[in-house]
Amino acid sequence: MFSFFYNLFLILAALVLSPVILVALLIKPKFRAGFFTKLGFYHSKLEKKHTIFFHAVSVGEVNAVESLIRRTREEFKDSNIVLSTTTRTGQQIAQKKLSSVVDLITYFPFDFFFSVNAFLNVVKPDVILIAETEIWPEFVYSSKKRNIPVYIINGRISPHSYQGYKKFSFFFKPVLAQYKGILMQTDGDAQRLVNVGAEPSITKVMGNLKFDISADKDEKKIADLKDEMMLGASRLIIAASTHKGEDEIIISNFSRLKKEYSDIKLLIAPRHPERYNQVEQLIVNAGFSCGRRSKSDTFVNNEIIMLDTMGELMKFFSICYFAFIGGSFSSTGGHNPLEANIWDKPVLSGECVFNFKDIYSYLTKTTAAKLSANADELYSDMKKLLDDNNYYNQACADAALIFEKNRGAVDYVINTLKSL
Repeated sequence: MFSFFYNLFLILAALVLSPVILVALLIKPKFRAGFFTKLGFYHSKLEKKHTIFFHAVSVGEVNAVESLIRRTREEFKDSNIVLSTTTRTGQQIAQKKLSSVVDLITYFPFDFFFSVNAFLNVVKPDVILIAETEIWPEFVYSSKKRNIPVYIINGRISPHSYQGYKKFSFFFKPVLAQYKGILMQTDGDAQRLVNVGAEPSITKVMGNLKFDISADKDEKKIADLKDEMMLGASRLIIAASTHKGEDEIIISNFSRLKKEYSDIKLLIAPRHPERYNQVEQLIVNAGFSCGRRSKSDTFVNNEIIMLDTMGELMKFFSICYFAFIGGSFSSTGGHNPLEANIWDKPVLSGECVFNFKDIYSYLTKTTAAKLSANADELYSDMKKLLDDNNYYNQACADAALIFEKNRGAVDYVINTLKSL
């Protein structure tokens, strides 16, 4: 009955909103990505054997599950591995990083009964692992009807999101009851989801997959990347996943710092590709030339280069001095700082980091990360890392130690799969 009324609501909502949806499809390429696939037009040449299915919404989730998927391939050599994403950028990163590891990369279906059943009929998963707290009622109900165990893995629910979930606990409680297991990042995440309606007996703490990410610390590759960018002895600051308003802060602070530290360079990576031209204009207006990674520009003639390619940010952290992580001076809630920390590099962020609150609670107990209250404080924090060698070296050491203390989430999920 729940499924019937839920689908009826979705279909009616889609019909009412069809003019808006049509306009969005026409003017926004990202909405068109995988549209017909998501609707139910799936194709596959998977062999008829045991199939493990992972879903990772976008870039961050793909990066988080990468190590787990690689380990799953090692442990379950005779199984199909399927990976889906929701976004176009997630699909691009999945193809770039994992196309040689998994058997199929596709899009996750819309949550209509016909789309979900078309997906399940083609992929025929034997176990489903959905990264973070992606709750799609029809998908989980249809899977349960087919006796396919569904797990949330690396689940999280921030205190900010929790308030919204809690108001609709009457809706989420029957949906959460359909899961075989709900594996959350922290005790706080687990308790919040139990309060929303999850069954305590299946809600466990697995740790955070992001602490199990790995980096290829090949000294030759790092040296080659420095040479390729003609960085020389310069110290590189990276501003990663920046949002509107943050680029202005970073460019302004870089301009101030450049007057004191002639050896610094800046690599800026806007979060959204549609903002590349706008950010380039900000850089030019500040009096700097702007190189672009897509044009193979280097630091020999540029103080600032914009990273406007996909899937390269992680490796650029290997050659940075420290990194600013964006989405933290906006209402976005921050982005993953560990992708810089894994290279033993300290990170700076604004204070709006509710998406990664638990991770930052670990990091800020040490000098591996520092949260800055405003642009001026960020300037001071950047200056301290450039000025104080002892402080900088301690921050690098603390970043390395964080991973040693918090690994283990991949093993937890692998052991769960083995127990099936």
